[in-house]
Amino acid sequence: MSKALAVFHGRFGRATVYQLNRPFNMHAHREGHLIFHVGGTPARIDVCDERWLLAEDSIVAINPWEPHNFVPTDMENGAIFFVLYVNAEWFAPDAARAHGLRFGHTCFKRTVALDRHIRRTAALVCGAPSLSSLDSELRQLIDGCYEESWQSSEPVQEMRTASAITDFRVRKSIKLMSESPGAEIELDSIARASGLSRPHFYRLFRTQTGVTPNLYLNTLIMEQALDALVATEVPIADIGFDLGFSSQSGFTRFFAANVGMAPTEYRRAAKVLRP
Repeated sequence: MSKALAVFHGRFGRATVYQLNRPFNMHAHREGHLIFHVGGTPARIDVCDERWLLAEDSIVAINPWEPHNFVPTDMENGAIFFVLYVNAEWFAPDAARAHGLRFGHTCFKRTVALDRHIRRTAALVCGAPSLSSLDSELRQLIDGCYEESWQSSEPVQEMRTASAITDFRVRKSIKLMSESPGAEIELDSIARASGLSRPHFYRLFRTQTGVTPNLYLNTLIMEQALDALVATEVPIADIGFDLGFSSQSGFTRFFAANVGMAPTEYRRAAKVLRP
C-alpha cells in the first residue's frame, strides 16, 4: 500500500512526500501540480491523454483541472515522489504574470540547479518545517520550475479554466455541484436542473471545462474530504457519511483511488502550517 511520508497544508497549497506503488484513477485538481521523482524506480504519468516518463532528470507539471493519472512501474516497492499542489491565488495573487498559474510544458528537463533545489526542499518538508521557511523555499522552487517550463518557442495548447466558462447552463451546474458536493449527487438531476439533456450536458460540460462532470464532482468531493481530514478530528466514517458514502469502506476506496492511499494514512501524516 502506498503511504505518506510527509504532508503539509498551507496557504501555498500542499507539499507532500509520498511512497507510491499503486495506480490512481484519472483525476484532477483545482491547484497547479508539480511532481518530482526523488527515489526508487521511475514511473509514468498520464496527462490529458499523453504519457510521460517521470525520472530523476525530468519534471512533470500539470495545470489546474488537467486530467491526469499516476502509473507505477514497481508495484512491489514503489518509488518516492515529492509532490506539490500549488494554490493559484498564492502563486499569482494579482494575475500579474502573463499566463497566471499555467505551465508552458507538461514535461521538461530537470536542470542541475533545480535538482539541488528539489532535494533541499523535499528534505525540508520531511523535516517538519516552519511556515516561513517552507513558504520561501517553495516560492523559489515553483518560480524556477515555472520559468523552466516556458523555455521553448514551441506553441502551447490553450487551456480552459473555470474563469473561461461562458455557458450559463454549465455555470449553473457547477454552482449546484459546489453547494453540497457528495457521492449521492445524481448528475442526471444536475443536467435537468440546468436545462439540458444528459448527452448535451456531458458534451457541453467537457467542452467548457476540459473535464467530465464526474471528474469535476470527484474533485470537489476530494477537496471536502482533505479539508475534513486535516482540519478536524471528525471520525473518518463520519466524514464519509457526510460526503454521501454509504459506508466507510466505500469512502476509503474512493479516497485511495484518487490520492493513492487510505484516508487514515493521509491523516496520520498531514499537518497544517498556519500563518
